[in-house]
Order: sequence, then structure tokens, then C-alpha cells
Amino acid sequence: MEETSRSPSVPDVRDYPTLLADLKTRVRSAQVKAALSVNHELIQLYWEIGRSILAAQDREGWGTKVIDRLAGDLRHEFPEMKGFSPRNLKYMRRLAEAWPDSSIVPQLVAQIPWGHIRTILDKIGEPALREYYIQKTIEHGWSRNVLALQIESRLYDREGQAVTNFAETLPAPQSDLARQTIKDPYIFDFLSLGPEASEREVHQSLLVNLRDLLLELGTGFAFIGSEYRLEVGGQEYYLDLLFYQARLHCYVVIELKVGAFKPEFSGKLNFYLSAVDDRLRDPAVDQPSIGILLCQETNRVIAEYALRDMTKPMAVTTYLTRALPEAMREVLPAVEEIEHIFAGATLDIKGEASFIIRRSDGTIVEKGDEK
Repeated sequence: MEETSRSPSVPDVRDYPTLLADLKTRVRSAQVKAALSVNHELIQLYWEIGRSILAAQDREGWGTKVIDRLAGDLRHEFPEMKGFSPRNLKYMRRLAEAWPDSSIVPQLVAQIPWGHIRTILDKIGEPALREYYIQKTIEHGWSRNVLALQIESRLYDREGQAVTNFAETLPAPQSDLARQTIKDPYIFDFLSLGPEASEREVHQSLLVNLRDLLLELGTGFAFIGSEYRLEVGGQEYYLDLLFYQARLHCYVVIELKVGAFKPEFSGKLNFYLSAVDDRLRDPAVDQPSIGILLCQETNRVIAEYALRDMTKPMAVTTYLTRALPEAMREVLPAVEEIEHIFAGATLDIKGEASFIIRRSDGTIVEKGDEK
């Protein structure tokens, strides 16, 4: 009796995309776990090296030159390994100085990459602040550049500082999380606007720089629309900015105000939140909507009184733009003047550090030429 050959069964085409997506997810998850494990072991090794250097220097009275010698010997012994430069060994010593307790290294410090740790060591001296920014990096998955930006903008001092009525209008877990989500002030240093800029100019500039705006607002904000239209009682109303906050599971209405906060702003925002809760919010999924009043100036006492009896959760906070100083703006040419001067200009590269710009009329402006 002849044996019938069997070909491998072909998966049902309808099931294949699901199978492939599942396998991709598993592989990526394994890659992340492997990377975290390697990073954990690496940071632990660096801490142990730093601790050994500290102990030897204290015991033998060695100076910093021993680090140069160690760096050369280690690189000679382990040529395939990077990270044994004198500079890096000094960072390892600083790591062991900053966290002398070995138990905190695997629990906290080893959860972030070495580059992030170096940034924190360079920019922060206070232990509590160091731990704060490590926790935030773990929580939000910040890149090294974003971490540096958050440190430089003093996030620790700004987070949770806005005037709010969250404690009175939201349940305890939601109110605490919402309060920590709001900053005061917000720093819009990516806006090149003077103090005389109108609300519309600020609004339009924020939209042009939407990526930077979302970064400053923080993790979880998803942009829905600007000048978002709502119809109430046969009349049209427009919300300045509408977001959805994924971590809070709620809509967030942001109203921009040039100038100081006024009590009547909160009444209008309360009205907008009522409309959003009625027209957009799904009570089975979404938490109550939150409003943020962004003003150039805020008197905290007036803001507290204004929010005290409001029924909708709101925050009053300020925003800062780092415009050029008035004296500098007076001497610098306007954009239109620059465009006119260099219209049709050509650029000739003369060398690594020299170039020539020819105006359309044939005149030349060379690097270093002040005419």
C-alpha cells in the first residue's frame, strides 16, 4: 500500500494577520525585557566599579590619576567593551557617591539608561530631586533630551502648583492625579512672540508648534481640535483648544487669555465644560471633563475665590513665553527687512569657517562684515 505524502498545512489566510501580529508583539516584548535586563546588569556593574574606586581612593589616598591608569588597563583587557574611558569611570565613581546604598540601585537607578543617569548626575545635586526625575523618566519613558528639558524647565517646581478646585469637584484618586497633571507656569519658550501678542497670535503659534505644546502639556494629552465648535440652544460656541487626557480618561478644555485672570473667565469655562459633558462625554467611559484657564498673570487669591463655588473641575494657571528683550527687539531688523535684503541672495562656500553671501544687487556681505 502506497504511502500518501502530506504537504504542510497552509494557515487560514483570515487567521494569519492575527497570528503574525501576536508573534511580533511577543518578539518586541522579549526584546524590551532583554534590553532592560542588560541595562540593569550594566548599571549594577558600573556602580560596583565606582564603589571600588571610591574605597581604594579613600583607603590608599590615591588621586584622580589612578582613574586614567585604570581606564587604560581595563580597555586593554576588554577591547570589545565600550565605557571604560576615564570620563566614564569618573561618572561611575559619582554614581556610587550619589547612591551609596546598594539596594536602591536595582530598585530605581538601574531602571533607566546610563546616559540618563549621567544627565541627572550633571544637572541635579539634591538626592530627592534625583529620585523624582528618575521616577518620572520611568513613568513617562522620557528620552535623554526630554529629561534634560524637563530638568532645565524646573518641572519639579511647577507640577501640581496651579490653583484648582479638583478636591471639591472630583473623587480623591482622580483629583490627586489631575492636580499633578497640571503645571504652573507652563513654559512656551518655543513661541517667538512679544508681550503685545494677541490671543489669536498665541493660539495660532501654539498650533504651529503643536508637537512642542503636547510635550509641555505632558504625557497623555491627545489633540482633538482648535476653535472646536459646539452648538448650544441654537447658538454656536468655539473652544480654544480641546484635548483628551488618556491617563485621566477625560476631555480637557483649554482657554487662552492674554493678560491677567478675571473671575468672569471661570464662569464661561464652567459653561463650556457643561456643554462638553453633555455633548461629547460618554459617562460609561469618560471621567468628568476638566478645564484649564491659561493666563499671562494670575492672582492666586482671586483665582481661589473664583473657583470656590464652581461645579466643574477647573484649574487656573499661567504661561510664559521667552521673548527677546525689548532693547534687543528694537535694534534687530524686522523679518520683512531681512527678506528684502536677502531676496535672491546666493551663498558661496569659501572654506570650513568662511562664506560669502551675495545680494541680488551684486553687493557682498561676508562673514564678519558688519556693514
